[in-house]
Amino acid sequence: MKPSLIATTLIFSLSLAACSDKTPPPPVSPTVEVVSVAQRDVPIYMEWIGSLDGNVNAVIRPQVTGYLIKQNYREGDLVKQGQPLFEIDPRTFEAAVEEAKGLRAQQMARFETTRANLARIKPLAAVNAVSQKDLDDATGAHLSAKAQLEAAEASLKTAKLNLGFTKITSPVTGIAGIAKAQIGDLLSPSMPTELTTVSVVDPIKVYFNISEREYLKIANAAIAAGSKPERVPLELFLVDGSLYPHPGKVAVLNRQVDTTTGTFKVAALFPNPDNLLRPGQYGKIRATMSVEKGALLVPQRAVTEIQGKYLMAVVGADNKVDIRPVTVGERIGTEWIISKGLQPGEQVIAEGTQKVRPGATVNPKPFAAGAPAEKPAAPAPAGKG
Repeated sequence: MKPSLIATTLIFSLSLAACSDKTPPPPVSPTVEVVSVAQRDVPIYMEWIGSLDGNVNAVIRPQVTGYLIKQNYREGDLVKQGQPLFEIDPRTFEAAVEEAKGLRAQQMARFETTRANLARIKPLAAVNAVSQKDLDDATGAHLSAKAQLEAAEASLKTAKLNLGFTKITSPVTGIAGIAKAQIGDLLSPSMPTELTTVSVVDPIKVYFNISEREYLKIANAAIAAGSKPERVPLELFLVDGSLYPHPGKVAVLNRQVDTTTGTFKVAALFPNPDNLLRPGQYGKIRATMSVEKGALLVPQRAVTEIQGKYLMAVVGADNKVDIRPVTVGERIGTEWIISKGLQPGEQVIAEGTQKVRPGATVNPKPFAAGAPAEKPAAPAPAGKG
């Protein structure tokens, strides 16, 4: 072997030996965000989406045929019971009343004549001064005149009633809607659309649907509290997220389940003294079922579900990770009640669970609740490194 080749081989061997003596750098601990397990009393509630409607919705329609000549209310305002809303031209009906009065007067005159005639014939018939036929004819004429008088009086009452129908009044106190007829329109009872609708909005009604499971849960909770499902207190959240200041109560629970949806229809009543709420609005109904004392809560994003089991990554005092199975309870907003597996004050990983393994050392920092949500990954199972 040439001296230059021997020297080159020796230098390469020494270089390999020097490299094998170096120790690899320690792994960098991953940074994770942790949150302390909170303990507090938590109300347990159920929520549904509800639609608002008037407690009473009176559909206003004409009861006689005629031309609309006046509208006596301002659309969208509160109207009182009995307040005139519309007026139909009354002249035809006034004439009908006068005609009915004349017919009644004629029948009254005939009735008086037959009554006087019968009064004369009766004593004569008693002494056989007139025949029995004369008495029967007088009696029949009197009864016929009486019946015709009663018919004339009924016709007069009908004419007066129709005249009264020319002034269309509100049957309830409530909010009157936009009119669907204009001055000059020919109205009739058979017209396809109503004139307007008056809705009683204090209290206002909120409809929502509950499942059979939810109904049983509410009923059992009410029975346990010695109450009834209808007495469960209700809260209403408006579309802007604000809590309506007046609590409500269940007014109607439908007698049966809707077979097409599998739900009960429920109607709740909420006071509405300022007429803030109107039919057609939507809101969220919340029913407080109970209060869980000393519940342990963690962010929902800190819990990982794997095949029906729930796991959490707990960081100990030595910054080492323990992957721990837990038992979860109710979801409360963005948090989850943990009924088994954690202790108050323990640190759990809320961000970065995909970076850790059981026994790994981490660099914890406080969880930033406003940070964008990260899809939680399943932590490595215990015993695998």
